[in-house]
Amino acid sequence: MPFGDGDDAAGEDLGETGPSSTTPAADDDARAARSANPVPEQGGRRKDPAAAVGDAGSRTDNDLPELADDGELTAALEAILLVVDEPVAEMQLAQILEQPTERVAALLEDISARYTAAGHGFDLRRAAGGWRLYTRPEYAAYVERFVLDGQSVRLTQAALETLAVVAYKQPVTRSRISAIRGVNCDGVMRTLVTRGLIEECGIEGETGAHLYRTTPLFLEKLGLNSVDQLPPLAPFLPDDVEEVLDAPG
Repeated sequence: MPFGDGDDAAGEDLGETGPSSTTPAADDDARAARSANPVPEQGGRRKDPAAAVGDAGSRTDNDLPELADDGELTAALEAILLVVDEPVAEMQLAQILEQPTERVAALLEDISARYTAAGHGFDLRRAAGGWRLYTRPEYAAYVERFVLDGQSVRLTQAALETLAVVAYKQPVTRSRISAIRGVNCDGVMRTLVTRGLIEECGIEGETGAHLYRTTPLFLEKLGLNSVDQLPPLAPFLPDDVEEVLDAPG
């Protein structure tokens, strides 16, 4: 028998499904039935790829686990605080975690107290109207060595002095700052504004000069919640300081 004839015969055999063959119309009906009723999986569930894809893509915020336990909520707060790059307010944390602000505030206070009691090298501190993790002052020398190793100091002595005047005398004009420091401060003031540490906050009524104050970034960098927490200057000032500070601007 020629090779081609054998192939034709095999093709005819593969077209049969058993003792009796089905007609083309019957095959169409069977395919339609299978399409309408997907083949069940083991255990009685049906395979439906489209439904599976829909389930995977339908996950929403409602699927997040509930944080009913204080331990779980504390852990969630710690996870968020580790990644923030600026102080985050209690209300914002409460909204993210879908919890009452009072509960979040109480847990933040508790976390801060526990860190202090445990003697950790970091501290959870209220600063600039929010909460953020900071390193403890007693380890500042080591942190400074790590951060500044091979780098130059970010602010010059003149900039630090000018920033201190703004912090303690705000709102204050440029001319008043120059009078207190005894040198022109225009260039340094521009640097501090560019760095986001001070900002304009209005006009002085008598002279029309711009007034300046410190920014929330200043509080954040110092780890303070308000300028009221700045240390007193009296121990570091000369006896005639009042005459200098009251010099007309």
